[in-house]
Amino acid sequence: MELNEDPFITMNDGNRIPVLGFGTYAPEDVPKSQAKEGVKVAIEVGYRHIDAAFLYQNEVEVGEAIREKIADGTVKREEIFYTGKLWSTFHSPELVRIGLEKSLKALQLDYMDLFIIHWPFSLKPGDNLMPMDENGKLIFHYVDLRATWEAMEACKDAGLVKSIGVSNFNRRQLELILNKPGLKYKPVCNQVECHAYLNQRKMQEFCKCKSIVLVAYSVLGSSRDKNWIDQTSPVLLDDPVLGQIGQKYKKSPAQVAMRYFLQQGVVVLAKSFSPERIKQNIQVFDFHLAPEDMEAIDALNKDLRYLDKKGISEHPEFPFNDEY
Repeated sequence: MELNEDPFITMNDGNRIPVLGFGTYAPEDVPKSQAKEGVKVAIEVGYRHIDAAFLYQNEVEVGEAIREKIADGTVKREEIFYTGKLWSTFHSPELVRIGLEKSLKALQLDYMDLFIIHWPFSLKPGDNLMPMDENGKLIFHYVDLRATWEAMEACKDAGLVKSIGVSNFNRRQLELILNKPGLKYKPVCNQVECHAYLNQRKMQEFCKCKSIVLVAYSVLGSSRDKNWIDQTSPVLLDDPVLGQIGQKYKKSPAQVAMRYFLQQGVVVLAKSFSPERIKQNIQVFDFHLAPEDMEAIDALNKDLRYLDKKGISEHPEFPFNDEY
């Protein structure tokens, strides 16, 4: 899993993942059309890894953007690395392929390059993505993650996805899959919240020894979405250490925050719908942080999660009750 001269990492199934990805999540009040325009700009400036999800409810727009950039000759389909995610209401083995096919239909793509289990906890199956009871509490569902994984393996065997992985899994949940009798395919990645205030060092080390790629979301802090994010948390990109290091290299705090993880062999997802920042965020391959700067950013870690745990922390498969 070494970073080659070209900006890819070879995963444990032999497929290659671009080390820099464009994230497409946006709060509900952001028009879906912005996701389409953002993806088009991202592809135009050089992103080839697009990260989306059923939950984001913008796969139609993301798919349109990808197809338009293929149609105008900017890219070929095989040059795009598309990541999709299985939502928690589709964990029952008989629903996994249905969930995948809903996404493929929305995207109007024939396959995904990477399909990952979005969260390890299951929710009540049905059309409501966040099923609530009369008291406004999420309705949990209970599915053995190993059964969900076998259905993911079947999707790979059917040619609907090239690689399969997980997201937001802790070590115990990863080991549940890795130690499963008859395991056919290891997860290629674990996509987790990861930034200078939550550097995930222990998860990084565990994944490395199991040849699992760590994919980092919220590398730039977060979108400050009030539905998911603790509004009292500090703004990462305002940290003076990132600012000072940025001045040294004539780079932005965002570019420094991304470069920090790229140098550790982590796949980084960057998210912005501002054309200027989308272009700026990809300019992270023309400088190298010195060891003392890496150490200064190491010291910022405070194991701070931006993601608010309300509503899901009581689920037995809620991942963050464990140390990592």
